[in-house]
Amino acid sequence: MAKFKSGFVGIVGRPNVGKSTLMNQVIGQKIAIMSDKPQTTRNKIHGVYTTEHNQIVFLDTPGIHKRQSKLGDFMNQTALNTLGEVEAVLFLVDAAEGMGGGDRYIVEQLQNVRTPIILVLNKIDRIEPQALLPLIEGYRKLYDFAEIIPVSAKNGNNVNTLLKELDKYLPEGPQYYPADQITDHPEQFVCAELIREKILHLTREEIPHSIAVMIEDMKVQDNGVVQISAVIFVERSSQKGIIIGKQGAMLKEIGQLARHDIQNLLGSKIFLEIWVKVKKDWRNQDRVLRDLGFHRGS
Repeated sequence: MAKFKSGFVGIVGRPNVGKSTLMNQVIGQKIAIMSDKPQTTRNKIHGVYTTEHNQIVFLDTPGIHKRQSKLGDFMNQTALNTLGEVEAVLFLVDAAEGMGGGDRYIVEQLQNVRTPIILVLNKIDRIEPQALLPLIEGYRKLYDFAEIIPVSAKNGNNVNTLLKELDKYLPEGPQYYPADQITDHPEQFVCAELIREKILHLTREEIPHSIAVMIEDMKVQDNGVVQISAVIFVERSSQKGIIIGKQGAMLKEIGQLARHDIQNLLGSKIFLEIWVKVKKDWRNQDRVLRDLGFHRGS
């Protein structure tokens, strides 16, 4: 009888290449927020994929990018630290955009990594098949990848092939999490992220990167309804006005959309209260970053 295998797999790449989409596709449920805006993921998101034969714990890292704040430093360091903690690394690139300077920068960071690096060419549903081979050859010249696997994270194309290939890099090991557990983050963290996702979808310009969400209270009432109190932090009073919207319309829409996803996550009805508060320049304040869960080097 084959022995059980388990291990950790990091997902790295520049912002907006589909890391969170791939994680959600593998897990089969939304645990990492998705947006067309870069630098959506700020913390390492742990997703757990379990079969009868193995368990893979995926670490979806922030996109590696040119830093603009202490929060940016934290995000880059979080992504790079992951490379030494795992059995394999998935380096995700956007096949539709082709190779860019950001991809070359990440390859430079990989040069001294001994962990097997698997190149995952994402978004193949958006390119002509004949364009794939030249792209693969271009990446081969940059680095000796352990595997090169084209996928569409959005549609699920070739994702099962990727999972089968990953199995051979897993050592024999224990089942770290129960078979029905899909993330090691507390429900409060995922709920906060789902609220932040709605803000990313509904706002533009400087707003998306100027906000943070914290769940201040979460409890089950006698009737089974989960009562959640959340706070959206912004950097300026003008941003608070945008988030609230005319006669509270924007905040109401954020709440309605988030409530739908949170109810699906928790499997029960919820009562969601959301407040908006100003914390000036919070992205550059170490104490505030710690309070919001951004611990350097974690």
